[in-house]
Amino acid sequence: MGTTQTRAGEAARNDAFLRNSAEPVRAHLATSVELAEFLRDAGSLTLAERRLLVEQALVLLEQNYVHLPLKIAMHGINPLQRLRLLGAQLEGQSASTMDPEWTFHAELSAIFHSLHDLHTNYILPEPFAGKIAYLPFQVEEFFADGVSHFVIARLAEGYSAPGLGPGAEVTSWNGIPIGRAVDLNAARFAGSNAAARHARGLESLTARSLHVDLPPDEHWVTMGFAADDGSDRELRQAWLVVDNLPAFGPDPDQESDDASLGLDFGGDATARATKLLFAPGVVAREDAEREGRAQPRPQAPDTVVDTPMPGVFRASAVTTPSGTYGHLRIFSFRVPSPMAFVDEFVRLLAELPQDGLILDVRGNPGGTIQAGELALQTLTPSRIVPEPVQFINTPLNLVICRRHRTNPTGVMDLGPWFPSIEQSLATGATFSQAFPMTAEDEANALGQAYHGPVVLITDARCYSAGDIFAAGFQDHAIGPVLGIDDNTGAGGANVWTHGRLMSLLEEPKPDPDSPYRALPKGASMSVAMRRSLRVGPAAGNPLEDLGVVPDVRHRMTRADVLEGNVDLLARAGELLAKMPVHKLVVTTTRPAKGTLEVALQVTNVDRVDIFVDTRPRASVDVRDGTASVTVTGVTKPKHLRVDAFNAGKLVAARLVML
Repeated sequence: MGTTQTRAGEAARNDAFLRNSAEPVRAHLATSVELAEFLRDAGSLTLAERRLLVEQALVLLEQNYVHLPLKIAMHGINPLQRLRLLGAQLEGQSASTMDPEWTFHAELSAIFHSLHDLHTNYILPEPFAGKIAYLPFQVEEFFADGVSHFVIARLAEGYSAPGLGPGAEVTSWNGIPIGRAVDLNAARFAGSNAAARHARGLESLTARSLHVDLPPDEHWVTMGFAADDGSDRELRQAWLVVDNLPAFGPDPDQESDDASLGLDFGGDATARATKLLFAPGVVAREDAEREGRAQPRPQAPDTVVDTPMPGVFRASAVTTPSGTYGHLRIFSFRVPSPMAFVDEFVRLLAELPQDGLILDVRGNPGGTIQAGELALQTLTPSRIVPEPVQFINTPLNLVICRRHRTNPTGVMDLGPWFPSIEQSLATGATFSQAFPMTAEDEANALGQAYHGPVVLITDARCYSAGDIFAAGFQDHAIGPVLGIDDNTGAGGANVWTHGRLMSLLEEPKPDPDSPYRALPKGASMSVAMRRSLRVGPAAGNPLEDLGVVPDVRHRMTRADVLEGNVDLLARAGELLAKMPVHKLVVTTTRPAKGTLEVALQVTNVDRVDIFVDTRPRASVDVRDGTASVTVTGVTKPKHLRVDAFNAGKLVAARLVML
C-alpha cells in the first residue's frame, strides 16, 4: 500500500473514531487534533522567561529539594551544575539567536528527569499545560514460560483497524522490536528504579501527559502486530492531542497542610487520560457528581458494589479456585476530603465478603497522603504509626518554617520541624527531625472495620501516597504484599508546587526577600519537599528510590491481561485461603444505670479485653460463638474498645462509640 493510501486510511480511521467514540466523551474527544498540527503554533517563551524558569528551578533544587543528596549519590548526577550551564548558555543568547523553544524544554525537562523523581517536575507552559497526547489503544505486557510478550489490551470505543483487536500481539514499534522499544522509552522517563522505569516506558507508548513529559518525537507510530488470523500486519497511527479530564481533587497550588499531597503528576494525568479513553461511564458519573446532577447508575453484575466515587474505587466479590473474596481496587488517593474517602472505604468494606479481601492499588499515582494513612487502621487491630517526614536543612526552608511555626493563618503548621532546622545552623545536620503529617490519634480514631485476612496487590506504577499506603500496610504486618513488579514506584515524599511555595512567603504578608517569582505562561514546577521514612521493622529507611518490595511476586499472564486478572486474583485467593479468618461482632445495651452489657460474637478468638474510655474494665476467656460481659460502674461512657486475642496474639479489635 502506498504512503498516500496509508495516510488516507489513517485519516478515515481517526474521523470514524472521533464520530463514533463513546457518547459521554464524544464531544470532548471531537476536539482532538493530530500532534503535528498541535505543535505547529506551540511555543512563545521569550529569552527573559526562559532565564526566569532556570533561575527558579535552581532555587527549588538547591534550597527546597529534600532528596538532593540521595539522588546525587544513587544516580551520579549534578543537576545544579546542569542548571547553571543552561543559565550561562541563555546569558550568551539574544532574542534573535536563542535556540528553538523545543530544545529549551528538552534540556530543562532532561535535568528534572535525571533526578528519577516523579514528584519533582518541570511542568511545561501553554499550550502544553493540561494536554495529553494519546493513541486510541492500550498495550500491556504478559509473560509465558519466562518470556515477555506485548499485546493490545483495549481499544477505545469507536476505533477499529483491520486485524487489530484485544489480544493482537505487538511485534514492533517504529521498526524497532517491541521489547527494545519499551526499554528505549523507559530510559527517557524518571522512574525511581528499574521496575518503575520499565512500567513508565510501556505506559507512555500510547499516552503522554504533555504538561510533564515532552511531546513524542515522532508525529505518528508505525506498529507491527500479529492479527487474529496469524498474519503479520502494520498499522500507522498519528498521535492525537486533546485537553485532559479535570483532576478530582484540590488544586495543588492551594493545598493546605491538612490535605498534604503525595502525587505523581504525570501518572495522575495518564490515569485521567485512560479514564477518558477506556472508561467513559466513569467520566459521565464523575461529571454528574461535579455538577451536582443525578448520577446515572451503571448496569453492573450483582457482584459489583455501586459507589458514588467510581474514579476512586471499584468494589466487587470475586470467585477464585480458593473461595469467594472481596476485591477493592483503589485507583487514586486524590480526593477532595480524606474523611470522605475513608467513610466510603469503610462502607464498601462492609458490603464485601468478610472472609478475605484483595486490596488492589496497581497504577495508583497517589494523592492525599492522609486518605491512605487514615484507611490503614480499618484493616488491622494494631495501632497505626503514620510515616514521619522531614525537610532538608537549608536557609530557605528555615525561613519558610520560621514564618509558619505558629500557624498564624491556619494554612500551614510547620512548628514541629522548625527547632531542628534552626538548630542545624550549629549542628550541621542534613535533615530536620521527622514528624508525621497525619496525627497518630487520628490514624487510630476509627479502629478496625474489616476482620478478615487482607492481601495487597501492587505494581511499579503505584506511587507517592500509594507507596506510603503500601509501606504502611507492610510495616504494620496487615497481610502479604503481592506484587506484579519487583518494587512499587518508590515515591517517598510530600510534594509542593512552586505556586504553593511562593504563596507561603506571601502569608500573612509578603516577604520582600522572597526568592520565588511568578512563572510565565502557565508553567509550573513541583518539588519533593518532605521525605517520608518507614516505620516498624524498616523504621528510619527512606521510601524514595527503594519502594516497597513485595512479599510474593506474580508475573502477569495473557489471561490476566485479557480476562480480568484471573490468574492474579487466583494467586491472591491462594494466599487468603492460608490465612485465619477472625470474627468479632460487638453490641452494647444499658440494662441499668451505671451498667454496660457487652454482647460478643467471636470466631478464632480465645480472650477479649474490654476498655471503656481507654480504661481497662474486663478481661475474659471466650470460645467461638457468643459471650456476654457485664461492666459496672460506668457513667456517661463515650466509647468502648474490645481487643480480641488468640493464643496470646492480638487478632481483632472493635471501637464502638457510645
